[in-house]
Amino acid sequence: MHDEHASLAKTLDVITRAAVELVPGAEHAGITLVARGSRFESRAATSALPGRIDELQYTMRDGPCVQAIWEKETIRVDDMEHEDRWPAFASEAARLGAHSMLAVRLYTTDDTVGALNLHSSQVGAFDDASVDIASTLATHAAFAAVAAVREEQFRAALASRDVIGQAKGVLMERFGLDAESAFEMLRRLSQERNQLVRDLAVEVVETARPPRER
Repeated sequence: MHDEHASLAKTLDVITRAAVELVPGAEHAGITLVARGSRFESRAATSALPGRIDELQYTMRDGPCVQAIWEKETIRVDDMEHEDRWPAFASEAARLGAHSMLAVRLYTTDDTVGALNLHSSQVGAFDDASVDIASTLATHAAFAAVAAVREEQFRAALASRDVIGQAKGVLMERFGLDAESAFEMLRRLSQERNQLVRDLAVEVVETARPPRER
């Protein structure tokens, strides 16, 4: 996880692969993320099954993963065919081949919550040891995922700063402005056009390139 901290996607891939290797009974793993104001999103699935189970829960707005996320608890299903907490979901999940499931709340930030979901084709695949190991993995994964998000945000901020600096240089040369006046021009234009300063800066930099390079 530490090696892949610069990329959220790679970090999540490491988490799900580790879950299949380390958690007794786990045959398939996936991660569900729910960003503020948006729909559920399936990430880093080790096979097609986790995504199918996720889509089923999203459609029904119910199931182990949904409950794990919103009620902040670990959910274990030992036999989908005889599960009565979510009967409609459980019967369809069993038909898809998920006879046991373990959902562990993964992490939370100001904007995103998530869950680590483990699946097995066997009834009674997960025991107390499975729950303990999955919970420990989820704890470490929480720190890794948050670190990856912050790293991506930091890199994006650096990229924005660089392109805004380039745009300021273009305006300073083109209109004989100082740095403060050039940035004020960018800021004012972004407000008038209802456009992010970074996006406007990209356009300004693009106009300074030779036509053949544009």
